[in-house]
Amino acid sequence: MRTITLEEHFLTESFLRAANAAGNAAPAWLDALKPKLLDLGAGRIAAMDEGGIDLQVLSLAATGFDELDASTATQLASDVNDELAAAVQANPARLAGFSCLGLKDPNSAAKELERSIQKLGFCGVLLDGTTDGKFLDDPRFTPVFEAAVALNIPIYLHPAPPPKVVFETYFSGLPAGVGHMLSIAGWGWHAETALHTLRLIASGIFDRFPTLQLIIGHMGEMLPMALARTSLGLSHVAKLRQPVAEYFQSNIHLTTSGYFTQPPLQCALDVVGIDRLMFSVDYPFSATTKGSDYLTELEKVLNVDDMKKLTHRNAEALLKL
Repeated sequence: MRTITLEEHFLTESFLRAANAAGNAAPAWLDALKPKLLDLGAGRIAAMDEGGIDLQVLSLAATGFDELDASTATQLASDVNDELAAAVQANPARLAGFSCLGLKDPNSAAKELERSIQKLGFCGVLLDGTTDGKFLDDPRFTPVFEAAVALNIPIYLHPAPPPKVVFETYFSGLPAGVGHMLSIAGWGWHAETALHTLRLIASGIFDRFPTLQLIIGHMGEMLPMALARTSLGLSHVAKLRQPVAEYFQSNIHLTTSGYFTQPPLQCALDVVGIDRLMFSVDYPFSATTKGSDYLTELEKVLNVDDMKKLTHRNAEALLKL
């Protein structure tokens, strides 16, 4: 059975140099993963083979990107996209790409998105967290949404470390390392991405752009569990064309990235449905073999047609792979 994964990350030396120059060196816990993140060739393909993955859609692990000034970020995004395109061209049957954008200059970002889709052959764009403390519902980012709709490609909304003021308010005063992890994979960035998604819905972005498609990872960033109550509350006050929960049937898709147990998947299946779910691993932050082991478990609970939707059919249709 063909297997496609959508939240699989990489780094480039050019990005690391820019982040270091801006005073945003990668955290110590990331050092061990750098060789895997920097490998866009044989080592990555070998890991995919080990986990039974046929195609990875790659995206920059962009922690620190928001700290760059607009001109540096714009040029760096173009350079990163060129490097990724070269890697995809070298292994077109195994690798695909999501565009990287410098959102501090939204008009330039829209042009880079157009270039990366039309000239480099990417299949979508991945955007990380807030920019200058602003969520994507801010009107300044309209050119990027307009470009995505015109190009008919999805946006993958990915977490990022919280702004400094948020970290100081919610995650400070804890033992060394605990606050940091609580602010990211331990809780914070899932909660923030869920909030980000709800802001996009409540602000009317999908009413202004009804064909826009959004992907969120990590089994829906906790939203499936809360959706009934959240939709009930928000739908009464937001002036939208449909209840909040219904946007998860018309505009929003989920991936399983980083989640490898059945209860959250069952919740997503019950609330959102198999047609809106896609398999992902979150490589190299999770091992490809962890993903393959999980799929083996799911073969016991999902029928063959649903497994095909989860592992490749939904992704092929959405990303036109």
